[in-house]
Order: sequence, then C-alpha cells, then structure tokens
Amino acid sequence: MAKEQKQDIVVGLDLGTTKVCTIIGEQDDEGQVHIIGVGTTPSTGLKKGSVVNIEQTIASIKKSIADAERMAGVEVTSAFAGVAGGHIKGLNSRGVIAVSRKDKEITEEDRERVIEAAQAIAIPLDREIIHVIPQEYIVDDQDGIKNPVGMSGVRLEAEVHVVTGGVTSVQNIVRSVERAGIQVADIILQPLASAEAILSADEKELGVVLVDIGGGTTDIAVFINGALWHTGIITLGGALVTSDVAVGLRTPNTEAESIKIQYGCAYTAMVKEEEEITVPGVGGRTDRRMPRRVLSEIIEARMEEIFELVGAELKKHGFEDRIPAGAVITGGAALMEGTAELAEKILQLPVRIGSPKRVGGLTDVVANPSYSTAVGLVLMGMQSAHPKTGGKGMSFGSGEDMFKNILGRMKKWFGDSI
Repeated sequence: MAKEQKQDIVVGLDLGTTKVCTIIGEQDDEGQVHIIGVGTTPSTGLKKGSVVNIEQTIASIKKSIADAERMAGVEVTSAFAGVAGGHIKGLNSRGVIAVSRKDKEITEEDRERVIEAAQAIAIPLDREIIHVIPQEYIVDDQDGIKNPVGMSGVRLEAEVHVVTGGVTSVQNIVRSVERAGIQVADIILQPLASAEAILSADEKELGVVLVDIGGGTTDIAVFINGALWHTGIITLGGALVTSDVAVGLRTPNTEAESIKIQYGCAYTAMVKEEEEITVPGVGGRTDRRMPRRVLSEIIEARMEEIFELVGAELKKHGFEDRIPAGAVITGGAALMEGTAELAEKILQLPVRIGSPKRVGGLTDVVANPSYSTAVGLVLMGMQSAHPKTGGKGMSFGSGEDMFKNILGRMKKWFGDSI
C-alpha cells in the first residue's frame, strides 16, 4: 500500500528529449543513499531540453513517476527536476567586499555578502539565475581558499560560476511537473547533477571535462581545483544520430533506434569488413542485408561532429590544456561501442565512460550512463535536504531556507500568483 513521501526520501526527475526518468532514493542512518525505485518512459513532449507539448510532457511525467512509485512502494509528492537545453548559459564572475568586523575575522555573513556581490551582474529580463557556484575565495590577495570563514583579512573576494536559464523555458518545465501533481523542490542543472553521480573528487581537483550526450543536447561541464569553471550546451545529441541512421538506411525512426542500439558503433575502424546487419523495409518492402560498416560510417560522422564541437568549446574558453584528468563521457549515447575510442581520437585526451556511483540499492538497474543525471539529482537533492550527511558535493541550503529559495525564484518567474 502506498505511503506518504517520507522525510528521508528524495526524488530525481530527469526530463529528457528521448526519455523521462524518475529515480527515488532513500538515505539510511549512515548517510548512504539507496535507490529504491526507478521509472522510465519515452518522452514525446520535449525537444532539446525545452517543452514543446505540455500535455504530452505531463503524461510522460505521470507515467514515469507512477512506475517508480510502484517499484518503491511510496507516494511521491515532490521532486528535484533537472534543467538543460540551448537556453542555458554559464559565466564566471567576481565579487569584492570589505570585511565588516572590527577584529577583521571573516564570518558566514561576509561569505554570503561576497557571493551576493559576485552575482550582481546585468542579465537580460528574459533570463534568471539558476545557480551561483563558488569556485574560490581570495583574502587580501591570497587565492585558492575553499572556505574563508574564521580567517582574518580586510578584503574578501569570491570567484563564482553563474548559471542562467531562459525564464519561459524554466517556467514550462516547472508547470509541467506541477500539473502532473508533483511539487518542484528545486531545479538543478543537468550536467551538474551528472557530475555529482559519476566524477571522482580526484578528477575534479586535477581538472576534468564531463560530456553528457543526451537525446537532444550534449552538456559540457569543466571542473578544475574541485570547482565548476565552465558549462556549455551543444544542441546536438543521440536523437540526431538516430535520425541520420533512419535517413541513411531508409528505415523508420523506431527501427533506426533499435538498429543503433543493437549494432551501432561510433568508430568504424573497430568494425570487421565481413559483418552484416538486417535493415527492416518500409511500407511492406522486404528486409535488406548490408555491411555493418555502412551503419558505423553514418554514426561516426555525427558523433565526430559532436566531439569536434566539444573540442572547439574547450579551446574557445582556454580549457584544452587545463584538464589533465581528461574527459568522462556519459548519457545514453555513451553506451555505444567505440564512443570512448572516437572521443580520444578527436579530443586528444584520456577518456572513460562514466556510470553512476556512490549509491546502494538497485545498483544493477542504475549502473548505466543513461541514468547519470537522474541519480545525480537524487544525490544533490539529498544534500539539500540533509546537508550534514549528504556528502561533499554542492549544497543548495536546507529545510525551510531551501524552500524559501525555490519559492522566491518561482515568484520572480511567475509573478505574485504563487
């Protein structure tokens, strides 16, 4: 029998172009997160991270949540929703303040004031700040400080990464979730969530780029010295690869997706000359046999373009020589054979495929790159709800403060109707 959502339950809702995924996590007394429910359903109302059909999006959310509820035996009332898409922009900013106390000891209030100063930037009226993530603090020209509270100084500076999103795009995500009967606990940038699920602390400290290849977009996040320094969105993803296969092999999209999953290879050099595949015919035509290399060449062309755009993004912002830990590829397309090998060739970096870590419970179900974002949403949501036991990742506040935070932002986006 279904129960009310318990306090130690956190739900992550990944709204993607090809699928809507709900993951329910539960925290034990030792702070370990256990996955107890998973629900995945095809997404038909979103395109490149934005809602294009709100009714279809609501239906997909309801189905996904119902499946996860059934598996977990709990009732879901709130969720942490992921946001991505071409409307997302990231930029670095700096704030400076004078330390207020007479004894020049830096307090938590000073830290909050310098973060506010750093986010006081001019942004267009159709955009709103989603995250302000501290990178480092500088006390009287001493840089590289992770937490300045308790130190002495007269001048405090903060380097932060500010993530903004299109107001209407975020509104439509929030409205879709709430019309599905679920309260939005907070919204979290999807590549940030994916990084929480798959990147190690050592990788973040050394310098690493996360490449999350979803259905409609490819999300990029660069971490250096343990902090987020760059976010970027490329509006190409796995759905376009499927479309290329459908056109190139003259087969329906549904069949093209199946062929891509079963026989796809992103690096043609790995495919043997004699290998063949069967391609279903269209409109009652007979099935055809063709070399697997033909399929691989179609896929490689598009995946090569994606990785070249990733490389161009890194070079444009000066990060190509600052990520010795290399690249971690995740998302549904990361499952394809040859993806890591092609990425290494194009990016000239060490590459690994990333799957969710740091969770217990249904690990055999979620140990898959396509679940990275949803698992990360649960982990980050758990840190917000239980900051003392939620680990060392990003924190968005807790309890009543977190609720005020999201409610305040909602009022800004929707007006005074909330």
